[in-house]
Amino acid sequence: MASLIFIFGLLDYIISVFRQHNDRSGVSFSGRRSTEEFESLPYICKLLNAYFWVWYGIVKPNSVLVASVNGFGAVLEIIYVLIFLVFAPPRIKAKTAILAGVLDVVFPGAAVLVTELFFDRDVQIKVSGFLSLCFSMVAYGSPLSAMKTVVVTKSVEYMPFLLSFILFINGAVWTVYAFLTKDAFIGIPNGSGFILGTAQLILYAMYWKPKSSKKISGDLEDGWQHQTLISSN
Repeated sequence: MASLIFIFGLLDYIISVFRQHNDRSGVSFSGRRSTEEFESLPYICKLLNAYFWVWYGIVKPNSVLVASVNGFGAVLEIIYVLIFLVFAPPRIKAKTAILAGVLDVVFPGAAVLVTELFFDRDVQIKVSGFLSLCFSMVAYGSPLSAMKTVVVTKSVEYMPFLLSFILFINGAVWTVYAFLTKDAFIGIPNGSGFILGTAQLILYAMYWKPKSSKKISGDLEDGWQHQTLISSN
């Protein structure tokens, strides 16, 4: 059992890092020196979610993998938020600063401080796990929005196959890991991600249409950019 946990944990780490690495919007922002029409809230929420998973991985025994994977994700999201603070128009920049201060500094800081001061380790594990689960489930509103767009437009233009496939694989492997470690906090959101990833692949098969070679490069770039607004955890 221990060897299986190690193997799936290693797979989880590799796949999660690959998924986070392929969210390339921040590179696009910095290269163009503009955040264009994008909103900062998705990045702020993803950073908050990563914070709580890091906290959960720290307080729960034998969960260094969870902390390290989400620690890497948190670093990426911090970079994206900082890009908004540097390149966004003044109104969005001010909005980003306020939201990031409240959601990514005050709220998680208060949650950690209160539980550390007044509750034992078991309560800390439950609170951090519950908050991580909740914010992960909220994040799945984006894949659902993407799926709705596909059904309405009958096109997968803004639901790139690679990210749908990664959502499917990432959810599947983490669900197996959660089953092996008997961790419902990890299993519920990742099981949901596996189901959504499967649904996205089915929709992709239903609505995929060949495109001319002239449109492929431009469509891929647009798809990666829009995915940041309609993607998952």
